[in-house]
Amino acid sequence: MVTIPITLRGAEKLKAELHRLKTVDRPWVINAIAEARAQGDLSENAEYEAAKDRQGFIEGRIQEVESKLSMAQVIDPAALAADGRVVFGATVELEDEDSGEKLTYQIVGEDEADLKLGLVNISSPIARALIGKEEGDSAEVVAPGGTRHLEIVAVSYR
Repeated sequence: MVTIPITLRGAEKLKAELHRLKTVDRPWVINAIAEARAQGDLSENAEYEAAKDRQGFIEGRIQEVESKLSMAQVIDPAALAADGRVVFGATVELEDEDSGEKLTYQIVGEDEADLKLGLVNISSPIARALIGKEEGDSAEVVAPGGTRHLEIVAVSYR
């Protein structure tokens, strides 16, 4: 069985989304369909069609989230003992060797990635270049914007 790595925070976020979909969104759309049905002729009822489309989206998302949670391998970065190596869940402080720019990234699963928050996908070019390296190592990141040389300043597990 294929597993998908996800941090503890990411798993909690997916569980919260699933709970909202089942307890808020699904009942709301069922009510909207019932109200649209009560208006009579369904063949020309745009509200009914919109509610049915929304219901399809919600049910599809519920299935998707349930599937992801069932395949999830939840990893708590704080419980990792990786001896300073960059692994899934690690937070890495970097310095661009060319510009001196300081960067901080946490390597997370696909659903958690948000570059604005410093969360990079495990399969991104930067994460792939960093995995297995240690503090003091340099990593060459080949990305669409060009090649960057990054020095690993610190690795933490939080």
